[in-house]
Order: sequence, then C-alpha cells, then structure tokens
Amino acid sequence: MVADPLTTTGALREFLHALPGVDEVGATARAAALSTRSIKTEAKAWAIDLAIRMVDLTTLEGMDTPGKVRAMCAKALRPDPTDPTVPSVAAVCVYGDMAAIARASVGTALHVAAVATAFPSGRASLEVKLHDVRDAVAAGADEIDMVIDRGAFLAGNYGLVNEQIVAVKAACGT
Repeated sequence: MVADPLTTTGALREFLHALPGVDEVGATARAAALSTRSIKTEAKAWAIDLAIRMVDLTTLEGMDTPGKVRAMCAKALRPDPTDPTVPSVAAVCVYGDMAAIARASVGTALHVAAVATAFPSGRASLEVKLHDVRDAVAAGADEIDMVIDRGAFLAGNYGLVNEQIVAVKAACGT
C-alpha cells in the first residue's frame, strides 16, 4: 500500500518517484496504429463533439483586452456560428483580471478558469500568489490554474510545493 503522499515530505518523495514513466516508443507506435484506422461517420461525429466539449478555450496573451475576451467567450459558447448543433466548449481560461469579463460573457453556461499564482513563472511570494487567487475567485472564476514553484520542485523540496498547493486550495474557498 502506498503511503498518503500528503503526510510527510518523505512519503511525497517516495510517491512521486514511484510513478511510472512515459513509454514514448509505445505511445508513438500506438498513435501510428490508430492513425491508420478508419472511423465510421457516426462515431467520428460523436468523437468530435466530445473533443469540443472537453476544450478549455484559452487566451493568455499580454495584449488581451476585454473585447478579445468577449469575442473568445462568444466563440466558446458557439464554436461554429453556422451550425447550432456544434456543442459549446467546457470552459474559458483567462488571466485573473479578465475573469469578471469572462463570467459576464458566459453567465452560468460555461466554467471560467483563471490562471493565478504569478502565471506564467510562479516566481512570487506565497502572499502575492494567494492574493492573486482570491482576486480571481472573487471575480467569478470557477477554477484556478496554478503555477507551482518549479524551482522548489526540481530541487526536491516537495513539502514546500505541497504546502503551497494546500494554501492555494484554501484560498479558493474549497
């Protein structure tokens, strides 16, 4: 039985190092085999609809404007304006300061995800990261996409990373 990874840094380290690696050769071979298969029209339409319903339509550019976010939200609600049978996407993802605009644009029809915790680098104090999260949640974000302290993780300081994740989760109100 694997120890609960949240109990100690040692248990977390053991858990992370026990995770299986990716079989790149096997994955490439499987993808090549699947790409040669023929899919029936009905199954293809179902798969395309499922893929669309699983998308988080995202804009994370430094030049994002309220107008660009509204346009993206309109596209998320109706990906193909000429075909009303095309489903909407699962969510939109924006910077935290655009979460209120996204929420107003999609209402309750879609989830709003916001990047927080000093995206994209994650290089900020925990206090700044938590403030970033609280602002995004207050603006209407349903989901927070956080950036972990990659330097701490790569240095093996998994306990610190775990503590930050726990703090961010608490700041989300869940």
